[in-house]
Amino acid sequence: MQFSGDEKILGKENDITTFLISQTEDAKDLPLPTRQTPGSAGLDLYSKINITIKKGERVLVPTGIRIALPFGYEAQIRPRSGLALKYGVTVLNAPGTVDADYRGEVCVLLINLGTEDFAINRGDRIAQMVITKVEMIQFEKVEELPDSQRGTGGYGSTGVNIT
Repeated sequence: MQFSGDEKILGKENDITTFLISQTEDAKDLPLPTRQTPGSAGLDLYSKINITIKKGERVLVPTGIRIALPFGYEAQIRPRSGLALKYGVTVLNAPGTVDADYRGEVCVLLINLGTEDFAINRGDRIAQMVITKVEMIQFEKVEELPDSQRGTGGYGSTGVNIT
C-alpha cells in the first residue's frame, strides 16, 4: 500500500511491526488483511465463502488466514461499522479474541440483526482485526482489597442520581 503522507503525525515516523500470516490452500487468491487508510487501526478481513445470513441467524465465516502472534499480543475481531449501520450485521462476540498461541484459521462469528437476509460473497470485507498488546499478569490473593473512592458502587453508581 502506498501512503499519502498521513503516516507522519507529530514528527513520528510510521512504525510497523511484522507478524507471521499464512493462507489456507483454498484462499490463496484472497487479499491478506488490509488497512483502507494509513491511519486505520483495523485491518479488513475477507470472507472465504459465499453465504446468506438469514435475519436473526448467526454464522461462523472462515477468512482463509492463520496468524502467529508473539506472546503478549492478541488479535481483536471487531464489526465493520458500515455493515452494522446499513444492514444490522455485526460480530456477535465483539470483540472476538484470537490468542497468541492459536494457529488455526481465523473465523468471524457474525449475526444478522437486520430486517432482511444478508448475502456475503467470497472476498467481501466482513470484519476488522486490531492487533493489541496484552498485559500478562498474575493475581495475588488477599483477604481484603484496599479502599477506593468508588468502593463497591456498581452499575450506574457514578452517573446522574435519579430520584
